Amino acid sequence: MRVVALSGSLRKGSSNTAILRAFAAVAPPEVEVVLHEAAGELPPFNPDLDRDGDVPPPPVKEFRALLASADGFVISSPEYAHGVPGAFKNALDWIVSSGEIGGKPVILINASPGGEFARRALIDTLTVMDAKVLVDASPQFPHGRKLVDAAGDIADSDALAMLRASARALIDAAAALTLSED
Repeated sequence: MRVVALSGSLRKGSSNTAILRAFAAVAPPEVEVVLHEAAGELPPFNPDLDRDGDVPPPPVKEFRALLASADGFVISSPEYAHGVPGAFKNALDWIVSSGEIGGKPVILINASPGGEFARRALIDTLTVMDAKVLVDASPQFPHGRKLVDAAGDIADSDALAMLRASARALIDAAAALTLSED
């Protein structure tokens, strides 16, 4: 099983990205977690570059191929000005019409104080894209920065247990979808 982890943050020392690395570390060995941190490398979304029959810009093509290869997703995004960071929203805009995330389970993680506005915006956006957001299995860490040590790791046993439970829920949801397709 392959899970793509998407960081909504462009910051080098992002607590959201650290949480995704911790998620990958606690995922069962049969799960390959691929971390994507290149949302800032995608060009601004322009529908004129994404019409039927068009070849998308190379970074978009690579991004879509990565997403298409996934059985599920885990997203960790900060909240900026009561919303999703612009570069991450841009990344989502590139896949609205192409459908790589549709029908697949998604875990949302938030490491921002408050963070509820970005969480709701992501749920709305992903639902429109037909993703299966596992809201009850999506942990929130309002003090995410405090979980990250000087080496950029997360050692908090409660946070790791929550991530482990989220990984299990994501695996179960992806397996259930695979069974229903057979």
